[in-house]
Amino acid sequence: MDRFQALQIFRTVVEQGGFTAGAQKLNISPSAVTKQIAALEAHLGTQLLTRSTRRVTLTDHGQTFYKAAVAVLTNLDEAETRVREANSTARGLVRLVIPSSFGRVTLTPELPAFLDENPGITLDVHFSDTRVDIIKEGFDLAVRSREQEDSRLIQRILHRGPMITVASPAYLARHGEPQTPQDLTGHRCITGVFGSEWRFRKRDGGEEAVKINSAIILRSGDNVREGAVAGVGVAQSTWWLFRKDLAEGRLVRILTPFEREAVPVSVFYPAKRNLPRRVSKVIDFLLRISADRPEPATR
Repeated sequence: MDRFQALQIFRTVVEQGGFTAGAQKLNISPSAVTKQIAALEAHLGTQLLTRSTRRVTLTDHGQTFYKAAVAVLTNLDEAETRVREANSTARGLVRLVIPSSFGRVTLTPELPAFLDENPGITLDVHFSDTRVDIIKEGFDLAVRSREQEDSRLIQRILHRGPMITVASPAYLARHGEPQTPQDLTGHRCITGVFGSEWRFRKRDGGEEAVKINSAIILRSGDNVREGAVAGVGVAQSTWWLFRKDLAEGRLVRILTPFEREAVPVSVFYPAKRNLPRRVSKVIDFLLRISADRPEPATR
């Protein structure tokens, strides 16, 4: 069995919704498709697809294997494209959607260098803190703080770090510093897209949730940060959002013994063949400018 060919056929059958449609897409006979899928399932020792008269559906093992197959084929396509285009100039429009705070703090300050290096690329940047179907909306890329939830997308992690709790020096001088997560019930808190239930690491290594009485709800990461700096109240988000304010003393990191790992900041893009070089250039750029790592908590 040609395992690479089997992966290609398996992915096409899933995406086309059936053996006959997959065969037509690949321009081979349905019997050849059936034989390759059967050989693949025999090789793996499990059923990947459930057949019906109209469609095929993935089994649980099939779901897992499909995601892996898409990743392998996409990575190979990207490598081939990069080698073929190594000496060509990347050109064209790249549409991306990112959180407002990521754009202001991370992306925009680095744009001059990117545009100098890539004069043929035009960036069309949209700002949103809410979920966007990037395939439906026609985006090439999206930056988000969430786990992979869509098998149609590839996820590349830009940054990992803790979920931290902060307040301004002025707020702490007026209201005191909470010593435990439970102390937050007596403080003004700013909530946003992460909701009013904040999670903390327990001393025994588990996690606990603390219900916060929101003084104000700001449904934008950037405004949560601005509110915390202005002394509105205590805020919680990823270290990435607050890192520059912490470094410059505008915010203080509190409740550090109870910090937990945050969902990583990632770039998502459609899993498709021949990723355009202009898109690969933007992905590489995002990886480079997101390379900062948090300092260990000292308080």
